[in-house]
Amino acid sequence: MIDPKNFPGKGQVAILRTRPATVLDDYARLLRLARYQDNLPQNQDTLLKINISWQIWYPSCSTTPWQLEGVIKTLLADGFAREKIIATHNDTVVVNGREGQRNNRHEFVQARYGLQTAETYVRGVEWETYQPKQPFLALDKVYPDGVRIPKFFYAKNVLHLPTMKTHVFTNITGAMKNAFGGLLDQKRHWTHSVIHDTLVDLLQIQQDIHSGIFAVMDGTLAGEGPGPRATRWHSKNVILASSDPVALDAAAAKIMGVEPMSLRFIRAAHERGFGIGDPREIKFIGDQDAADENWQFSAYEDTFASWGQKQIYHGVLHPFEHLLLRTPLVPWSFAASNIYHNWYWYPFVGKRRMERALRSEWGQLLQRVYSPGEPINAGYGSRRPFIAASVGAAAFAFAFGLGLLMAMRRKE
Repeated sequence: MIDPKNFPGKGQVAILRTRPATVLDDYARLLRLARYQDNLPQNQDTLLKINISWQIWYPSCSTTPWQLEGVIKTLLADGFAREKIIATHNDTVVVNGREGQRNNRHEFVQARYGLQTAETYVRGVEWETYQPKQPFLALDKVYPDGVRIPKFFYAKNVLHLPTMKTHVFTNITGAMKNAFGGLLDQKRHWTHSVIHDTLVDLLQIQQDIHSGIFAVMDGTLAGEGPGPRATRWHSKNVILASSDPVALDAAAAKIMGVEPMSLRFIRAAHERGFGIGDPREIKFIGDQDAADENWQFSAYEDTFASWGQKQIYHGVLHPFEHLLLRTPLVPWSFAASNIYHNWYWYPFVGKRRMERALRSEWGQLLQRVYSPGEPINAGYGSRRPFIAASVGAAAFAFAFGLGLLMAMRRKE
């Protein structure tokens, strides 16, 4: 439904500096500067594709509440019907979508504006097999029986709400990867070995099924390092928008200090004509000096968990990928991810970073405006589960080793 060779705003990115006191007005100015209405017909429903990369609030990780509110306020002010704006969520095998909506304050904003909510993971959502009009790069090989997507995504606008951060699998993540959670079901982890090509295929699907595409990226708190859940946050105070997801991701990569065309998903999308990925061909509008910055972010780091996953996708464990990730054994990987991130990394590392972020001007905005009387990340951050599990594992290993030693001595 969208001609990738000729859509309004192709190769253009709007960028503005912002601050907490003006951020909602700045989002309105940003969207209008990017001429968002040229790409989102008002007679169609508009899906606000919210990003939840963790069910707890962590700076730079998920769609910010001021980003969501700024977009909603602008849509309503410009005549979009409230009943046609749909807050759209997915979950993952390692992230609880309902908890994520609550802890990231999306639920608070949605209720404030009376939006209807769509969740791709609830019972009753109809999925259907998508028929590609041109060959895929990867998805037909990952899903030989067909790629299934939510039926209600068809013939609707989509407005993506990513944040500015680096990522362990795609080096940077933004507008293109934001479709990953919405369009594919919980077996989408099957695609991680070909994730770059998958993102290009997903953009192809979007340009075929949606009546309009737009993306708004929040860089107020940006994430560096092994994202999305283990980054080091930085207050950068910028916001970006574009109707061209390829150009927006390329712009974000350039600003974060990563050569856009060195990233396979950006280069492949550019070469297929789905958008503009070469920064020399991107036109910036707004605060040009912000677009010229180089944050020198580190975008090639791993956590222990992501290093282990890469051994399965590309390393010594690759021969066992099907056994480990596509059979009844697969729950081990979900448990391992949760134990690492929720039981170990957040209580021992991330919580201190989160608490520092809460003392920043953006953290104070989160607490003052979006969390009245509500604690941040209630129920998370205790070190006891990890310590108890470690002690239990050590006791089991000791008992097992002792039993084995005694058995060997009896044989002697």
